[in-house]
This record gives sequence, C-alpha cells and structure tokens, in this order.
Amino acid sequence: MPRDSNGPQSASSTELPLLTSAAVPERADARRNRLKVLAAAELLFAERGVAAVSMDDVAAAAGVGKGTLYRRFGDKGGLAIALLDEQERRLQEDLLQGPPPLGPGAPAAVRIAAFVRAYAEFLDQHGDLVLMSESNSVGARFRGGSYQFWRLHLVALLRELEVDRPDVRAELILAPLGAETYRQLRDTAGSTDALVDLLITWLDSY
Repeated sequence: MPRDSNGPQSASSTELPLLTSAAVPERADARRNRLKVLAAAELLFAERGVAAVSMDDVAAAAGVGKGTLYRRFGDKGGLAIALLDEQERRLQEDLLQGPPPLGPGAPAAVRIAAFVRAYAEFLDQHGDLVLMSESNSVGARFRGGSYQFWRLHLVALLRELEVDRPDVRAELILAPLGAETYRQLRDTAGSTDALVDLLITWLDSY
C-alpha cells in the first residue's frame, strides 16, 4: 500500500467511544413496555422474518397499544435499530477491548481482515435487521452511529499502515458490507468464507 506522507497521525482505535444509542431515562412502566416490545419483535422476526412482520403484529404480541409502539420506535426501521443496539455494542467492545486479532495487539492489516470476517458473520446472523435499519430512509446506513464507528475504527487502522486516503479506503472496505450488497456478493461467491477470502485478498492487493 502507498504511504500517506501527508496524513495526520491517528489515535489508536482503542480510544474510540462506543457509538450506541444514549441511555434515556424512563419510567418503570415505560421500561417494561420497551422490553416487552423488543422481546416480542425479536421472537416474531426470528419466526417469520422481518419483512413478514408488521408493527401491528409486534404491538399485539407485546400487549401494548399501537400508539405506544409508534411513539417509542417510530417505525419498523427504528425497531430494528433498537434490536441491533445490543449486538452491535458487543462487537464494538470486541474491537476495542477483546483479544487479538479482532481486538488490540495484532498488526493493523490483520485486525482489518479480522473485522471484515467478524462483520460478515454478524451480517449472516442479523442481516434482516441490518437491512431494515439501512433501508429505513435514503442514506440511513451512513447516518447511523454504528456505521460511523466501523468507519472510524478502519480509518485509525489504515493510518497505522500509513496509506494514502484512509478515509476513502475505509469507505471502500465497508461498501461490500452493506446488508443488501453483502447478500448478493455472498450468494455469488457461494459462501461467507469464499466471499471473505476474496475481500481480504482484494484488500491485500491495494
């Protein structure tokens, strides 16, 4: 990779803050309703798939009014984002504090490859929810706090490699990891492992 002789020195990716939704003070009854909604949505999405579940279905299963559901989560995309928060937080913590190669302690190039593999596996597990959150509105994927976290993490690692335009390269790494694009590429490649191996080989070449 070419060196970035003009770029600023980066902070370690271990200095990045967790970018999950800020905790909002809530009454005990509101918390109970929220937890009931999330539990009901998780169960229904697992049983039927995200596309086949309506907000009315979730409200009925959770035993809450539709108005309560819409006020709290806005729409199904907002509900998907809420469900993803915990899973994304765990992956963020692994990047910041977990063992290498995903966490600190491995060379930057190895950590980038480990992130690509870990996020591909994350999409295999939670792809329906990620797709819903990313397609909620135009540009929703790029506005999300988690996307910004992944991007900043990659930029920090790329700066350790002293490559040119680490900001653009981070976006290029993330581009095939959008939920819809990832599924198309995985199906074309034949498997997650085949796709990840191709992506890592591509990263090594540039």
